[in-house]
Amino acid sequence: MRPDAPLNSAWLASLGRFALLLAAAATVGIATGHPLPLLTAALFGHSCWQFRKLHRMQAWLRSRRLVPPPEGEGAWSDIGEFVWRKLRAERSRKRRLVALLRAFREAAAALPDGVVVLDRDRAVVWFNASAGRLLHLAAPRDRGKRIDDFVPLAARKWLGDGPHADPLIDLPAPHDESVRLSFRLIHYARDQNMLVVRDITKLMRLEQVRRDFVANVSHELRTPLTVLHGYLDMIEPDEVPQWTPVLADLRAQSRRMAQIVEDLLTLSRIEAEQHPPDERVAMRPLLTSLRRDAEALSQGRHEVAVHADCDLDLRGSNQYLHSAFSNLVSNAVRYTPPGGRIGIHWQHAADGLRFRVEDTGYGIPAEHLPRITERFYRVSTSRSRAHGGTGLGLSIVKHALAIHHARLEIESEVGRGSTFSCVFPRDAGLAPAREAANDGP
Repeated sequence: MRPDAPLNSAWLASLGRFALLLAAAATVGIATGHPLPLLTAALFGHSCWQFRKLHRMQAWLRSRRLVPPPEGEGAWSDIGEFVWRKLRAERSRKRRLVALLRAFREAAAALPDGVVVLDRDRAVVWFNASAGRLLHLAAPRDRGKRIDDFVPLAARKWLGDGPHADPLIDLPAPHDESVRLSFRLIHYARDQNMLVVRDITKLMRLEQVRRDFVANVSHELRTPLTVLHGYLDMIEPDEVPQWTPVLADLRAQSRRMAQIVEDLLTLSRIEAEQHPPDERVAMRPLLTSLRRDAEALSQGRHEVAVHADCDLDLRGSNQYLHSAFSNLVSNAVRYTPPGGRIGIHWQHAADGLRFRVEDTGYGIPAEHLPRITERFYRVSTSRSRAHGGTGLGLSIVKHALAIHHARLEIESEVGRGSTFSCVFPRDAGLAPAREAANDGP
């Protein structure tokens, strides 16, 4: 049966009673010779009765108390019962929603990370206890104030970029320089954002311990490897011919170990830098040097070309940027078959200044691209070792670019080659010095 069937039956019953009333009034009126007055009186009485029922129903609906509807019969009784069921269902649904919202709020309040709800003007709407502790917010005093008053200056500029900005990491807390915070802005409702603040002090300390360990071990390995390599060079293979392949292998592996140690030390130095030296990196001489290094490593097996349509230099570290660019160029040479092409580009781009190295080499499968900059990660172990790679080159590139506020973009297609782009912000460019401008690649 349809849900509205009882209501329709009640209306039909009410209409039947109304018709019977009119018929009775008409019958009596005809019998007494006054049908019109009796019909009028019947209609008036029925209307008064209906208005009384309507008034009682209105008073019940306007009442905020959850009480049963007023007693009645016919359609009014069924309407009241129908509305009563709806009201109880709505009240039950509201209770469930309130309980759910309370549970979510209690969960957010108990989170170890700070959570701050912001409106469209970045005013504080709500925050949990962790946010109050990390940002020195106090309720209700600071509700309605702008979050800019409680975060470092760098975070204020970052907040101005909106929810699509990258998360900030390794940022000192506004009230304690020894505490490091990370920030993430999440858009979750219309005109509202959620700022998530995390204390990463312990994580940063662990990372520093790891960096110190790698640097110390690498430094300690350098001396014995140098001694070992020196003694291997002193051995004359002609005296014991059968040792010739063994000595060649030992020398190659000792050189490889020495290169790994040097790369680890370079990576440790880069990671220890908070900000790169404010030096002028002359790009024209650097491009010339990179081309010469590529040609020396290639030994005529590849076509190496340099294209520079940007005349700006860079602000940063000569040592770190030369190391990063050199790693990209040497990788392009190593992983490009003989007869291939290596292109080195320095150019203006829509998103900043771009140093780009492209090759026609083997290419990198798409599933490896997200991890290609991890330490010691190899797409092909046998091919990397055959070409003398240490597995640290792209990690050095990533960290060297990070301290210059630049990013690495990688495009690759298996069998067609790869393109590695270092994208620098426009404000990293410097007008070339006179002597640098006269020295082209």
